[in-house]
Amino acid sequence: MAGSKIDYINYRIERAYEALNDARYLAEKESWNATVNRLYYACFYAVTALLLNNNLDTKTHSGAKRRFGLHFVNTGLISMRFNELYSDLMDYRQKGDYSDFMDNDRDNVLPLINPVEEFINTIKQMIPADVS
Repeated sequence: MAGSKIDYINYRIERAYEALNDARYLAEKESWNATVNRLYYACFYAVTALLLNNNLDTKTHSGAKRRFGLHFVNTGLISMRFNELYSDLMDYRQKGDYSDFMDNDRDNVLPLINPVEEFINTIKQMIPADVS
């Protein structure tokens, strides 16, 4: 790790908000698969910051999802609705990025933007103020 743990956590939170802003821009351009990609990564960056803050390292996207569920959702620290959002976005992103003839659309993408912002804000609140 090039910087300190705190630097890395802060960087990941910043990346989460940057990806959310990118998603909003892409939604304005009606680029729905790209919007979903950025929404997923916004959540992923926030989750990896939270995991690192709690000394839980992971090397894969599915590992991050699994540890997030185990340590934060199953324990009641994070609402199940956020776990469902994260899972749905992971699925939508993979289908949009890798499947033929799978196109996300306005109706399923626009309702995800505000919940992703809430997801990031919730995670940021779980990280001590001197870190983020």
